[in-house]
Amino acid sequence: MNKVVLITGAAKGIGKAIALELAKNGYDIVINYLTSRKEADNLASTIRNIFKVRCIAIQADVSSEQEVDAMISEIENKLGGVDILINNAAVDLSNMFHLKTADEFRRTLDVNVVGAYNCAKRVYRHMLDNEDGVIINISSTNGMNTYYPMCFDYDASKAALNSLTHDLAVQFSPYIRVNAIAPGFIGTEKELDGYDDKFLKEEIDKIMVKRYGKPEDVAYLVKFLISPEASFINNTIIRIDGGQMGSV
Repeated sequence: MNKVVLITGAAKGIGKAIALELAKNGYDIVINYLTSRKEADNLASTIRNIFKVRCIAIQADVSSEQEVDAMISEIENKLGGVDILINNAAVDLSNMFHLKTADEFRRTLDVNVVGAYNCAKRVYRHMLDNEDGVIINISSTNGMNTYYPMCFDYDASKAALNSLTHDLAVQFSPYIRVNAIAPGFIGTEKELDGYDDKFLKEEIDKIMVKRYGKPEDVAYLVKFLISPEASFINNTIIRIDGGQMGSV
């Protein structure tokens, strides 16, 4: 029986790349989404048709305990439970400091941090029962020491997610490994469409390998970290940023 992987925020970008890479390697996939129903359904259909694994798409706001509970219950009924959790769902409500609102700040924390907590809390019992499980939190170098004033709430949320990673690793040991991946500049559709050429060049100049990352770069690392070959990697934050200068 294939292991079941729940990937939150998986209809596009990094989450989509992770879903495709893990399906290619024989994992059953659950695509969580909030608003991108068409993209999620198309991705699920593609995965089932090409890779011949089980794959379903489920709408849920991860910041809501009730919606997460309903999502995991559906997974348990249809697929047996979540063996591997990838907390990828996130929002980045970038805005100038003087225009940022407390509601925007709360929403960022609710999705990026509380959402990861809600999902981990709901799936860990199944993992403990099996004495085996992996949780990967998709963080960011923004939560370490690469900061942008327009997204200080996002930066704070990713720093909090790193802290949550360590706490969950201690809480769930020895059977559940919990790690975080901290990508630098990844060229998702959203990132490339959101900035002008001047900004992109400035960002690439900061990266030692002189290119921005691809979503697949993150997916390859996820594939390794959930594998038996990574069974001694736990309670750590792994940067994947091409040697981003100023990020140490």
